[in-house]
Amino acid sequence: MSLFFSESAWLSLAATAVLGGMLLCRAKSPGQRRSQVLCLAALWGGACLLHLSLLCSLFLLSLSCFFLGTWSTDQELLPVDQKAVLVTGADSGFGHALAKHLDKLGFRVFAGVLDAKGSGAEELRKTCSEHLLVLQMDVTKLEEIKDVYSKVTEKTKDKGLWAVVNNAGIFQYPIDAEIIPMAQYRKCMAVNFFGAVEVTKMFLPLLRRSKGRLVNMCSMGAEVPMKWLAAYCSTKAALTMFSSIARLELSKWGVKVAIIQPGGFQTNVAGSPDIWDKMEKEILDDISQETQDDYGQDYIHTQRSFLQTMKTRSSPDITPVLWDIQHAISAKNPSSFYTPGKLTYQWICLSSYFPTSVLDYVVQKCFGSRYKPRALRTSS
Repeated sequence: MSLFFSESAWLSLAATAVLGGMLLCRAKSPGQRRSQVLCLAALWGGACLLHLSLLCSLFLLSLSCFFLGTWSTDQELLPVDQKAVLVTGADSGFGHALAKHLDKLGFRVFAGVLDAKGSGAEELRKTCSEHLLVLQMDVTKLEEIKDVYSKVTEKTKDKGLWAVVNNAGIFQYPIDAEIIPMAQYRKCMAVNFFGAVEVTKMFLPLLRRSKGRLVNMCSMGAEVPMKWLAAYCSTKAALTMFSSIARLELSKWGVKVAIIQPGGFQTNVAGSPDIWDKMEKEILDDISQETQDDYGQDYIHTQRSFLQTMKTRSSPDITPVLWDIQHAISAKNPSSFYTPGKLTYQWICLSSYFPTSVLDYVVQKCFGSRYKPRALRTSS
């Protein structure tokens, strides 16, 4: 009898579907559902490929579903009870939406913003409850971080600080790594990595006391090599490794660390056309004449079309990111990694498990550009 039409295979599939459906109904976040689907699919596939007996297949699936069910039970959300959460980069994007979302859920939110007089900060003051406090916080300025620490400590004397969400981040002009000015590398590192580390170090005593949560906003680009984003992705890779080490070191204190690696979502992190013009000018002023001759000004200018491509391919609905951050903050046992976004988890799996040649081919096909540097166009 054919392997895939055997009695064992079909009954294993039926058991997987029934027990898996029960587990998925109890899943609290998209990340959980994805993990459980993959686990159950892998178990059924393994049972088929190994051509296990009916009894062995059902025993394996039952045992696995029992452990998954036990794990899911621990995913229950803790009561909000006005727990205090610090969110950096709340002027716009994920941070802005998250501050509003947590405020509606009943958290006491400290919204750190780059400009306390800006439109994003004003909107938070107008639309959120009195429990949300907007604070001036440039994560590259130690004095502002210290000032926020003093205010948070003063306001949370009774219950303490429950969670820190390191969300503040900046983008870079999408161009070949060779052309990116060192100033842009340093600026990305200052905000995306050193800023998050500085905030983490400052507030960890409060998190250790509350046995709370540290949530760091990283990126799919920390795992998947994204062409033209060397500065941005390198900083997110550094933050991912820092977070993974912190997870191990802080476990003895009862502090849980979660890494959020979103895929493509529409935010204003890429900046405005005015910012692109400024970055493009910075690039042209920085590179040598030889490099400019090889690449050509038209190649550099055309690269900004990548920003528009990002926007069209990105999802305008950022609720999966908010749900995963909420789960990381509120779950009794949060996941270590969250990968919200269409195909995000699949891209990370491709990068982690497939041969480099396969990964490079797929990335080139999906993100390749038909527009070549001047020297390559003339030579061909």
